[in-house]
Amino acid sequence: MQDAARIFHYFPSLSEQQLKQITQLGPLYKEWNDKINVVSRKDIDNIYINHVLHSLGIAKVISFNEGASVLDVGTGGGFPGIPLAILFPETKFHLVDSIGKKITVVKEIASALGLQNVVAEQKRAEELKTKYDFIISRAVTRMKEFYGWVHSKTKEESRHTLDNGILYLKGGDLEEELDVLKKPYSLYVLSDYFKEEFFETKQVVFMPL
Repeated sequence: MQDAARIFHYFPSLSEQQLKQITQLGPLYKEWNDKINVVSRKDIDNIYINHVLHSLGIAKVISFNEGASVLDVGTGGGFPGIPLAILFPETKFHLVDSIGKKITVVKEIASALGLQNVVAEQKRAEELKTKYDFIISRAVTRMKEFYGWVHSKTKEESRHTLDNGILYLKGGDLEEELDVLKKPYSLYVLSDYFKEEFFETKQVVFMPL
């Protein structure tokens, strides 16, 4: 299994607590993945690059403020929400997924890490009434469908360097998919921040709401 050194390389100013939590992530996911499959079995050894660092790509685009609220839709085993919750302990993260056993894993891992800023629920995004500063996700569906789920779920007042909206991790050629929506967006290429081959086609899509 990869170790946490790559994370520390790209985020050198982590606190002792954050270093400890990141180091715990790999063994925790390995243990839980043996019980409940939340990461592809063949991919679990790549947990730090393909899942943790990928999730933290959002942190290269924006730094969440203290007291901000972030919704992670279709979180699966807790990505991107759990790594970002470690990085931004003063930001509130609401992680939702429609599959209960995945939320069980998220709750157990958040508890083991001592994350006080994570709430995990078995819910669909469409059912939520709360408003958030940002909605994050990692390629759960095509952008048009995702936009339909979440477009009404951001607060009116923006308090960050980016306007409130969607931060979506996705790979490949996205222009056609995004242009269908006819909404403004920005693309941040993760290979600008991370040198690993995995990130060559990976991007963060920002869409203000």
